[in-house]
Amino acid sequence: MRYTEDTQEKYTLLQLNEMKLDATVSPLLKSKFVTLNAEGNKNIIADLSQVKYIDSSGLSALLIGNRLCQDAEGSFILAGITDHVMKLIKISQLDTVLELLPTVEEAVDAVFMHELEDDLGKDDSDK
Repeated sequence: MRYTEDTQEKYTLLQLNEMKLDATVSPLLKSKFVTLNAEGNKNIIADLSQVKYIDSSGLSALLIGNRLCQDAEGSFILAGITDHVMKLIKISQLDTVLELLPTVEEAVDAVFMHELEDDLGKDDSDK
């Protein structure tokens, strides 16, 4: 699987440099999500701007990433989704489950907003 990884203080950006997210790539992506989660990365942004095709195994890998981040009380955001991939996500009704944003920049902003909201929520419960 070809990808670039950029780990920042609050999130990890995983840019997939693959045209297809199918049965040949999905197991590797799943293990990457598990590894990131085990290393303490609770906020993951997956940049899918290069992905032109996705199948059920690819969608399954994304759902695993989403579940791992939710279990860690973090955020899993998909950014840069191409039209064909978006159609499949909508047909599968995963647009109601996954957080989808047009750009990586918006995804980064969303992570910081979620973190801020979490911090404010913790402050309220301390009172």
